[in-house]
Amino acid sequence: MAHAYTIVLMAESIPAHRHWQRNLVVALLGSFSTVFAMTLLLPFLPLYVEQLGVHGHEAIVQWSGIAYGATFLTAGLVAPLWGRLGDRYGRKLMLVRASLGMALAMSLMGLCTSIWQLVVLRLVTGIAGGYSSGATILVAVQSPRARSAWALGVLAAGIMAGNLIGPLVGGSLPPLIGIRATFLGAGALIFIAFLATVFLIREVPHEAAAHRKPKVRWSELPDKRIVLAMLATGMLLMFATMSIEPIITVYVATLVADPARVTFVAGLVMSAAALGSILSSSGMGKFADRVGYSRVIVIALAIAALLLIPQAFVSSGWQLIVLRFLMGLALGGLMPCITAVARHNVPDHFVGTVLGYSVSAQYAGQVAGPFLGGFIGGHMGMRAVFLGTCVLLLIGAFYNWRMARR
Repeated sequence: MAHAYTIVLMAESIPAHRHWQRNLVVALLGSFSTVFAMTLLLPFLPLYVEQLGVHGHEAIVQWSGIAYGATFLTAGLVAPLWGRLGDRYGRKLMLVRASLGMALAMSLMGLCTSIWQLVVLRLVTGIAGGYSSGATILVAVQSPRARSAWALGVLAAGIMAGNLIGPLVGGSLPPLIGIRATFLGAGALIFIAFLATVFLIREVPHEAAAHRKPKVRWSELPDKRIVLAMLATGMLLMFATMSIEPIITVYVATLVADPARVTFVAGLVMSAAALGSILSSSGMGKFADRVGYSRVIVIALAIAALLLIPQAFVSSGWQLIVLRFLMGLALGGLMPCITAVARHNVPDHFVGTVLGYSVSAQYAGQVAGPFLGGFIGGHMGMRAVFLGTCVLLLIGAFYNWRMARR
């Protein structure tokens, strides 16, 4: 079973790019910078919405949710398009486009005078962005086959680190320099990533490579079932990660006696899984390169599912923190393995298109997870969210096990 997902590797795959290590470093720093800048606004977004003329607690929360979700909506819709254009015109060009577009949009957010301008710019950010997903495609294509999951794990660690550190810095920076200056600083940081991408990343001249690559359509892939399984697994991973988010603060309130400590403990719970994933992603990717991706995918899903059961019955906040950290360790290498399997089962000039669909599937999980988690938690109880997510992960593990045996 160990190597069942890798034996369909396309024969035409070219050798690893000679600059793949330098490109990995630039992609890592660029992905961290862009994700860090994008998540920087989370702690002060409601305050900025209020400054733009929105009044009343309910209206502020509603518009904050709209502004925050607008980026994910458009990013998920255009991800396959950018992936297809990257296959046609080059992946570096997509990174240049994303970093420049995000730098401009983020800077302009600091100049907004109305809530509608902010929402429109958030929509534009989703359309123009996608640096981390583009970097994932670039690294997946250029890395040696034997080290692809490790390279993707390193990149994933940088992305998750940006997600973890961004909100922490965003909570302390606005009181020092102001909200609008924070937006401008975030735009400047992304612009530095743009410059590094332009001058340091090297890619095979796309025109020369295009002459020796026949066009491949989705219907012509050797085994579409494996690729579809990876799309579904990626969506399931994000669903399982995000389904708990809406209820964490409320759940922690039932475990912590001091109301003043609820938000602090909830923040630790939210960060614990991300920290675990950061610590394990590169190591799990390296391990998967050696023992096989399918084995790691199945085991990771099964362990994460079993860890959800005690989370439904904890009696203190520290127990939940430890279990979420262990769950992060289990899931840390999952996304690099999913990407590696998809990359190894399609031609190099079709990777961007397929991974674009993978990004869209992940965004679908990010949207559906909080929605269904909040609905189930409100109508069936918070324990049902943990146990229901456990069942979904076990189904995913069994499905991947069956696919590997085939």
